[in-house]
Amino acid sequence: MSGGDLRRLSPAAVRDALDAERSTDPTVVGVLLAAGTSSRFGVANKLLAEVDGEPLVRRAARTLRNARLSNLIAVLGCDAAAVRDALAGADVAGDNADSTNFRSVTNPDYERGLSTSVRAGVDAAAEAGANAVVFLPGDMPGVDPVTVNLLVDAYRADLADALAASYDGRRGNPVLFDERHFPALRAVRGDVGGKPVLLDADRGAVVETDDRGVRTDIDTRDDLDGRG
Repeated sequence: MSGGDLRRLSPAAVRDALDAERSTDPTVVGVLLAAGTSSRFGVANKLLAEVDGEPLVRRAARTLRNARLSNLIAVLGCDAAAVRDALAGADVAGDNADSTNFRSVTNPDYERGLSTSVRAGVDAAAEAGANAVVFLPGDMPGVDPVTVNLLVDAYRADLADALAASYDGRRGNPVLFDERHFPALRAVRGDVGGKPVLLDADRGAVVETDDRGVRTDIDTRDDLDGRG
């Protein structure tokens, strides 16, 4: 999965654009996608599997928790109560530790695919007054908060209005979308996320990072055992 024809931005280019004082201060909402059924993982919900002694989903939540985001939303579905309990420990020390907490929303249609969770996340973010949304799947525990901040900074600098993180030339997660893409995100159907919207965006881009976590998700027990 490559970046296709999307423009590629380096961290230095993002910093230079911010230094040029062209940046804005938008409301960017983080959305944790944590509703899936974990069908490839086996009987247990992979989001509740432990990584270094804590639930996988909590580690993913911490990425958003410690990034520069205005609000945080968790989209829940399968095993919603247990996942919500697992997220309770995501309120840890960080830049936003005293001001930002996850608000959970339930996606009753989660079995119909990822697009339903994207739609629920967009709706909740819009209600929170979002100018843009950052999506992070709950099965990606290794993303650095710095990577999220890079996407937000590129957006603040008006370098693009649809962005994805990239590692080793390959596109991954998280992804960011300006509110102008919300209608298109709501229109996606099936077990896909924002990829078609990103690839169709006139001002889409990928931000190159040295964060291998943007390409590392946990789908099977072998993925979990081989992590790192």
